[in-house]
Amino acid sequence: MELHRFGGGAADALAQAERAIEMVDDALTIHRPSSTTALNEALRSRQTATITDPILLDALIRIDDARAATLELFDPTIDARHTVGWEALRFDRQAATISCADPIALDFGGFGKGYALDRAVLALQEAGVGCALLSAGESSIAVIGEHPLGGTWSFAIPDPRQPEATLVELELVDEALSISATIGAGSAAPERAAMLRPGAPSPVTAPRTAIVVDRSGAMAEMLSTALIVADDAAALRLHDGARRMRFDLTPAAPTRIFV
Repeated sequence: MELHRFGGGAADALAQAERAIEMVDDALTIHRPSSTTALNEALRSRQTATITDPILLDALIRIDDARAATLELFDPTIDARHTVGWEALRFDRQAATISCADPIALDFGGFGKGYALDRAVLALQEAGVGCALLSAGESSIAVIGEHPLGGTWSFAIPDPRQPEATLVELELVDEALSISATIGAGSAAPERAAMLRPGAPSPVTAPRTAIVVDRSGAMAEMLSTALIVADDAAALRLHDGARRMRFDLTPAAPTRIFV
C-alpha cells in the first residue's frame, strides 16, 4: 500500500489511514488466524457462525448488496466441487449469523484491497484531508479530491502484452480504480487465485483485462472481477461507457473493447 497526502488534515491522518487498512487485513485475511478463518472453520463444518467482527459483517453486507450489480458473477465462496456458491449461504445480517448446508469457505480476494482503500479514504476524509492518492499494488487506486496541481488525476493503463503501450487513459476525481487481468506479471503471482466463473469447473484462461472506475473501491474490485469471468453477453450488460471496460488481449486478434 502507498498513501500520499498533499496538504491539509490532522498530523496523524496517514497513521489513521494505515490503521484502517490494518484493521481490514486483520479481519479479512485467510493467511493467518482471523475473524474470517474462524468463520471458515465453522462453514467447513456446516456450523452456524456468529459474526462478531463489525468489519467482517460490513464486508459481507456489501458483497450481498452488490450481487445484482455484478450479475451474481462476483462470488467469494470457495467450494472444491465448484457446485456451491453464495446463493447457498444463509446469511442473516440482522442476527449477524451465516451458515451453509454444504462445506464452503470465503476468500475476500477481489474485494479486500478495494474495501481497505474505502476505509482508508474515509479515515483520511474524517481527519480533514482533501487531497490524497492511495495505491494498493497499482491494480487498485483511490483518489481524494482533485490533483494537487488542479484538475483531474490522470492515469494511463498499460497494455500487459506491451508495457510501453497504453490500453486507455482515465481521469479521476474522488473515485477509485480497479484493474483485473488474466495475463501479465500480477496474474502470475504465486498467491494469486485463479479467476473462476461461479458454477464453472475450470478457471477463465482467455487473455483479458477489465478496468472499472467507481466511487467505491470495493465495488470497483467486484465489478472488474465480474467483467473478467463474464461471458460476452454478460460483459455487454456490465459495460458502462468509460467506467466499466473489458479488453480482449488475444495475440492473434486486435484489442477489442466492449462498447
